[in-house]
Amino acid sequence: MANIAIIPARGGSKRIPGKNIRNFLGKPIITYSIEVAVKSRLFDEVMVSTDDDDIAEIAVKAGAKLPFMRSEKNADDFAGTSEVLMEVISNYKGKNIQFENGCCIYPTAVFVQAKHLIDGYNLLIKSKSDSVFPLVEYSYPIWRGLKKNENNTVQMLWPEYLNSRSQDLKKVYHDAGQWYWFNMNSFISKKKIFAENSTSIELMETEVQDIDTEQDWLIAEMKYKLLYGQT
Repeated sequence: MANIAIIPARGGSKRIPGKNIRNFLGKPIITYSIEVAVKSRLFDEVMVSTDDDDIAEIAVKAGAKLPFMRSEKNADDFAGTSEVLMEVISNYKGKNIQFENGCCIYPTAVFVQAKHLIDGYNLLIKSKSDSVFPLVEYSYPIWRGLKKNENNTVQMLWPEYLNSRSQDLKKVYHDAGQWYWFNMNSFISKKKIFAENSTSIELMETEVQDIDTEQDWLIAEMKYKLLYGQT
């Protein structure tokens, strides 16, 4: 089967300027996603979708392909992942190149592992799902969530669970924000990654970290050192 890895990496990061190529423990952060995608040997094409020349140069040096630059329309703050993927697919189709399955891998997903990509791909094929992506369990029961009122008083979002034991509460998960395998025909038809027939694999909390703030970045570096024994 023909598979493509698409790494979306625009240049206009606001919260962490230059985020997608910032140095993460010795090398530009985007290189982690590229190298794991290549190492997995799952893909006929590993490409980066970007509007930024610096990102493009680093991506190619790391082993990715860059057959075209991202359009200005899909490089602003409002362009979603699905729109970016559709543009990539359309551009390849214009070159008479089509793929059966795709995998969107985020450029700051430093904890992506080849074995998880392989597990996700095998599940996609075996289950005939629309998409497969990794989940992680919330570390604290969200049913005990609190909100602060304007007068600084605190109240439970779900007071009916005030006296429930933690072990009796239903487990809740969130998207690990690393990668999304998808069946190409299904995605083109529905234009969304999270569809009615999506499935998942579960990761440990130590293998997951969103990087949206400077504090997130520091936590990610600490986790990475812990996980891989770096000093």
